[in-house]
Amino acid sequence: MNTSELIRRALAEDLGSGDITTRYLDLEPSISTAFMIAKEEGIIAGIEIAKEVFKTVDPDIKITLYRKDGDRVMPGDEILRAEGRPAGILQAERTALNFLQRLSGVASQTRRMVDLIEETDARILDTRKTTPLMRNLEKYAVRVGGGFNHRHGLFDMIMLKENHIRAAGGITAAVNKIQESNTTYKVEVEVTNLKELDEAVAAKADRVMLDNMNTRQIRAAVKKHGDAVELEVSGGITERNILSYAKTGVHYISSGALTHSYKSLDISLLFKE
Repeated sequence: MNTSELIRRALAEDLGSGDITTRYLDLEPSISTAFMIAKEEGIIAGIEIAKEVFKTVDPDIKITLYRKDGDRVMPGDEILRAEGRPAGILQAERTALNFLQRLSGVASQTRRMVDLIEETDARILDTRKTTPLMRNLEKYAVRVGGGFNHRHGLFDMIMLKENHIRAAGGITAAVNKIQESNTTYKVEVEVTNLKELDEAVAAKADRVMLDNMNTRQIRAAVKKHGDAVELEVSGGITERNILSYAKTGVHYISSGALTHSYKSLDISLLFKE
């Protein structure tokens, strides 16, 4: 689903058969000015989507952008100005804020985690733990925040997780079966201990995910195999512990929290009196 269609569906969900509040207020044909204002510090993501929401509701609304995606805002900063018929602004308000607040929340959380490990060579990756139908936008927000995208879905990278491995009869059997016909996609294998890591490397996996391992185990993995295979850590990664994982020398750190446990950035829309 493209962004325009997602916006249309989001507006239809909110408007339904029509905005009865503005209908009975009979605000036309007055013209109003409203401002989106940041109420806390964070990174903006989704500003063009917010603009498109207003334009979808009423093409005559004039939008002036004071910030762009990737900009840091502070409390009180003006993000955009909307000028036009008040009914249109009011009908677009919540949907525009929903997109902007959530994507800015993802970008802000990502930037905090990126900043925490800037002294290391590790890269932060997102996961598939995204809001249904919002994956493209949430992964975009991760990039805005300075993170990197893991596979987008089941179609662009082979990843053998615990249940795949059990179903196939083991790591070696699973990788060998995949490589019989695969000549295109990288193969990543999830392991839970150093013995499984040895097996995955011997089977010639391209990347190995060290799932829920402690930092002592991860350092041992990096020392033994860090030059032979890409190593990724995952499981329980938070702002409090991410630096300790990054300092092990691992190549990638994946965190589902970027897209499933973020806090929406506090942004308000206020009409000019």
